[in-house]
Amino acid sequence: MNFVQRMEKWGDAHHPTWIDFIRIILGIILTAKGVQFINNMEPLTELIANSQFLGSLSAGLLAHYVVFAHLVGGLLVAFGLLTRFACLIQIPILLGAIIFVNISGGIFQPHSELWFSVLILILLVFFVVEGSGKISVDEWMRKHPDERPHKHKWG
Repeated sequence: MNFVQRMEKWGDAHHPTWIDFIRIILGIILTAKGVQFINNMEPLTELIANSQFLGSLSAGLLAHYVVFAHLVGGLLVAFGLLTRFACLIQIPILLGAIIFVNISGGIFQPHSELWFSVLILILLVFFVVEGSGKISVDEWMRKHPDERPHKHKWG
């Protein structure tokens, strides 16, 4: 049994139901942040373009990755579908937000989102280990394998 399988088995065995509600709230927050980024796409693109480290990358492409990852990944996390994968695609974004955006603005500045970003990052890492839980689409699919949609032959 490899490390990932052992991690999944441990996470599934030690998962209280109340943690699912934290996962759902995390997914809603990520999705809302994605919507916020859509409404403010130009400032996001400028922020990425003005970054000394990220300036060499295509700012528009990276901004679209951030929006897509937050929208789709947030919904996947909220519904508990492919939770570990959805959390993994969020981690680089949060690391970038912490290192390149929040710390440069100052830790103790008014309206700093550093602590909120760190909390979200910690929760993402937690759910990579813990998994989706009992109240999730993944769990429903595990318990009802015969109810999955099947491919039908037409004709």
